[in-house]
Amino acid sequence: MTTLINIFRSRTRSLLTMAGIAVGVFAVVLISTVGSVGTAEVSRTLLTMGVDTLLIQTADNAVSVTLDDSDISAVRSIDGVSAVMPLMASITEAKMINCHSGSGYGSNSGRRLESYVWGVDKSADNLISLTAKYGRLINNSDTAARNKVCVIDEQFAIETYGRGNIVGKTLSMFLGGKYHEFEIVGIAHSGLSSLQGMLTNIMPGFMYIPITTMQQLCGRTTYDKIAVKLSDSNSDSAIVKSITGMLDEVNECTDGYTCNNLLSQKRQLDDILSIVTTALSLVAGISLVVSGISVMTTMMMSVNERTREIGIKKSIGAKSRNICAEFLAESVTLTLIGSAAGIGAGLLLSFAGCLILGLPFTVNVVSLLVSALAAAAIGAVFGAYPAVKAAKMHPAEALRT
Repeated sequence: MTTLINIFRSRTRSLLTMAGIAVGVFAVVLISTVGSVGTAEVSRTLLTMGVDTLLIQTADNAVSVTLDDSDISAVRSIDGVSAVMPLMASITEAKMINCHSGSGYGSNSGRRLESYVWGVDKSADNLISLTAKYGRLINNSDTAARNKVCVIDEQFAIETYGRGNIVGKTLSMFLGGKYHEFEIVGIAHSGLSSLQGMLTNIMPGFMYIPITTMQQLCGRTTYDKIAVKLSDSNSDSAIVKSITGMLDEVNECTDGYTCNNLLSQKRQLDDILSIVTTALSLVAGISLVVSGISVMTTMMMSVNERTREIGIKKSIGAKSRNICAEFLAESVTLTLIGSAAGIGAGLLLSFAGCLILGLPFTVNVVSLLVSALAAAAIGAVFGAYPAVKAAKMHPAEALRT
């Protein structure tokens, strides 16, 4: 209580000093919190894009090496593999063939749109985080019967019909050298949907058809890639070697297969974002050091104003260490109050921003603790000289002042 009374003897000066500390801590907390929220959101978005999988494909220099059902069975038998799905992919053209002019988008009925078609099976929702917004996804019956059905992304539906739900409509897709009619059974949403909305003129629409249908129309029995999901994402490096090694052994080849380790790339991106956030926080922390100068100035003025008080305390038995501890306590308390205000303001603004943007609020607890400790350390370092100066005062000289 005595420390607070001494701090607020000059209320305006103390408040301005606290404000300087608060601004510095506020900048550090805001940047670190925004960085944490941003990193978490990027990570979540990447996971919805299927970045928590491994993509196995044949090596570029492998001539007679392929991927077929026997390879899928071999990969599925490896410990640590939770799910396996064959993939085929091709850039093609598609057009709506029953788009009514009354919808206002009638001119699009003959318009050919570039699309990226994926051949998938029922595991698509687990391995590439595909969800049906309207209708359904590809199922076992579609794969077994080689049905000409498709699931399209919402952006393609809006571009052709002006609305998202066009389940039951028919489109014509170019595969195997000619156009084939497909019934739309579902409108899908994935992690790429937000990117497609922003990059409509750059990123093609995505379509998903049964992989057996794509094989039949393209005259193939092999696959382009194999998507693999792991039981433990931290063991990806060891399993990558097991997968490629087993496929080489089964197919009697050397370095015939490559693995695109999306998990490793995601971790590298997370590390880069963390480094950037830390660097920006350190830059913002420079303002804390600058505010330390104002702490020293405030404490020096307090020592000068209380010279007679210091002399009286020493004359009645106060030790030099008691005087030093008193002024150090005041400088540290001054910075702690300012840092608490800065932390509160930074968290409040960050929470409001997340609330407005609809993002989950994430707090970097380590950054908060570091900011508070840094502020306390600055208060101790910059308050040390005024405290020592007060402790060294001679009682007689101090009383004459």
